[in-house]
Amino acid sequence: MRWNRHAAVWLGCAALMGGLVAGCGDDEEGGGGGDSAGTAETGATEGAKAIDPASMDSAKGEVTACAGKDTSGAQKESLKRFNEENPDLQAKLLEFPESADEQRNQFVQRQEAKSGECDVFYADVVWTAEFASQKWLLDMTPYVTERESEFIPATLETATYDGKTWAVPKDSNAGFLYYRTDQVDSVPATWQEVYDIAAENDGIVYQGAAYEGLTVNFMEISLAAGGKILSEDGKKAEFDSPENLKALEFMVDGIKDGAAKKSVATYMEEPARRAFEAGRATFMRNWPYAYATGKANKDAPEFEVAPYPPFEGGGKGGILGGYNLVISAFSENPGGALALIDFLTSEETATRDAAKFAVAVAQESAYDDPKVQKALPFAAELKQAIEQAGSRPVSPVYTQISQAIYKNVNEALSGKVTPEEALKTGQSEMEKALATF
Repeated sequence: MRWNRHAAVWLGCAALMGGLVAGCGDDEEGGGGGDSAGTAETGATEGAKAIDPASMDSAKGEVTACAGKDTSGAQKESLKRFNEENPDLQAKLLEFPESADEQRNQFVQRQEAKSGECDVFYADVVWTAEFASQKWLLDMTPYVTERESEFIPATLETATYDGKTWAVPKDSNAGFLYYRTDQVDSVPATWQEVYDIAAENDGIVYQGAAYEGLTVNFMEISLAAGGKILSEDGKKAEFDSPENLKALEFMVDGIKDGAAKKSVATYMEEPARRAFEAGRATFMRNWPYAYATGKANKDAPEFEVAPYPPFEGGGKGGILGGYNLVISAFSENPGGALALIDFLTSEETATRDAAKFAVAVAQESAYDDPKVQKALPFAAELKQAIEQAGSRPVSPVYTQISQAIYKNVNEALSGKVTPEEALKTGQSEMEKALATF
């Protein structure tokens, strides 16, 4: 998406850069720490075919990359360059609607029909487990193993399920803490300090409506507080826990005490951004896209951004958004698909995407390039935010799990139920969802 584009419908709450609509560490030093179920071998993907890295060396013919609407032009330019460099292997772009839900539906329909129309698919980071468990993807482990040092480690977590790597990280994203410099002298040391300062000034706004955005907002706090959503193997719900209760009570008390606006229970990305730019809030939790829109607004107060502080008594947290590149198990040209992915995730392409199209890429080296640092004034903060973030629950029934989170957390924020009741209901709903597979 372009810099001046607002957030739309979110399933993955994610990459608000690079032309696609897609946005948890728990230790003091950051470095991920989100859902680790993807690393456990469960046998759910037994029999899946693995890619042969050598297959791209002599690939010819045609390949199709399927993605959301390319509003920035980054994907079109990359494919044009690829085609110029590979006369015997030509790639084309098939654009799906902007809605993340519809992108997923379009891919699912093709996979259920065993269609190879989409050789490569820009898959939201939360779809990995679902697609892999259906055996719709090629196992990319043999290829990614050779390149894993190139990527920010946290981004690889989103590509992993059942002990295998199913995708190559492409575009990433992580949330920021925005703060007004006329009211805040320096970045608060903890989330508790953020709320204390907010209560003394104009408050904090975030995404508290009953949708995927609230799942992300809650997990950013709960994981920093030491909470989990699922067990290590992804088979059991751990939503109703003392750590999650601490996090939810913190958010609910923030509204009761006036640190957070009561209206946050209805906010998505854009209402939060507009309130912050209008000077009605001291702090804002939002994605990086809001930086450029805020700086372009002459009436907005002066502000800066920072990665999230730790939760007192816990650690730092963050949730990754973005897209990974996967290869359909039904592709008739997997070697060509891999060659295209190899090009799209190269250091040269990543640096160009970041510098020219403001894409938050997954490659570490891109953030050190002077051209990228000029295009992204907050490149260092963005890299740190991605590094300390982690994945959302890795599960084939992620959609139901997320619904259990945002529906019940919103009920608590709205004062309709107590935090204890919200966690117990959410726990029950997750257990029912997990029992279906």
